[in-house]
Amino acid sequence: MPMIKTHDGTELFCRRWGDGPPVVFVHGWALNSDGWQSAMLQTVRAGFQAIAYDRRGHGRSDDPGRGYDYDSLADDLAAVLEDLDVEDATLVGHSMGCGEITRYLTRYGDARIARVVMVAPQLPFALKTADNPEGPLDLASLEAMRGAWMVSFAGWLGQAAPPAFGPKAPPEVIAQTVQSMLRCSLQAAIECNVTGSQTDLRPELAKIATPTLVLHGDADGSCPLAFTGGRLPGLMPNCRLKVYPGATHTLIVEQSAELVVDILAFIGEPAQALVA
Repeated sequence: MPMIKTHDGTELFCRRWGDGPPVVFVHGWALNSDGWQSAMLQTVRAGFQAIAYDRRGHGRSDDPGRGYDYDSLADDLAAVLEDLDVEDATLVGHSMGCGEITRYLTRYGDARIARVVMVAPQLPFALKTADNPEGPLDLASLEAMRGAWMVSFAGWLGQAAPPAFGPKAPPEVIAQTVQSMLRCSLQAAIECNVTGSQTDLRPELAKIATPTLVLHGDADGSCPLAFTGGRLPGLMPNCRLKVYPGATHTLIVEQSAELVVDILAFIGEPAQALVA
């Protein structure tokens, strides 16, 4: 698997499977590219090229101790696309990964990008403020949660993961996800949480005209639909939403097959029909 060197020398683990039109997967907070493997394999078998990488400080990528702001993370995505000479790509983000994609598009434009899929996005702005009363998170709760991580990140994940999946998830799948998240450095987990939850991306989303499909479950307790993905069609000029009844924040695992069907159908739509 190639390691891709970024703007500041950080090396990112990257996997590239198959041939054909590129689909680039960007993972969520504290996870890594392993979470996309099922979707990647289905995408490859449909005749596409699947690319995914581990965010800095996550998985097998370097842990540089810096660069967890959206500018740096967008620069990392740019380094992957440039190194692999990706053109006409479909970007697929999950949770915080949608924020990286947003900053990439407003920082670099969409010359390499044909369309975007946002799965359970942590957008547009999670923090509750005077001008964002819809924000689902308050600062005191966030700081208390980060304090708990500093005491025992593993303990916190052990309690938080089962409700995120829902009652039908096999315990082995939950355990695998927790182990994947424990490969994220504690510093990266905390600083990326600050970036993801406290960055207001509303002005940037309004500037993105790239065709965008939002896929979100109506039982998502981590990024509640009404406060996150449900708001995006009203903020973005070329965006539509599909709601998955009963799906949680972990739909990239539990509804992987349906996600891939919707992603590939979106890729196959004529450009003029992308937004209903």
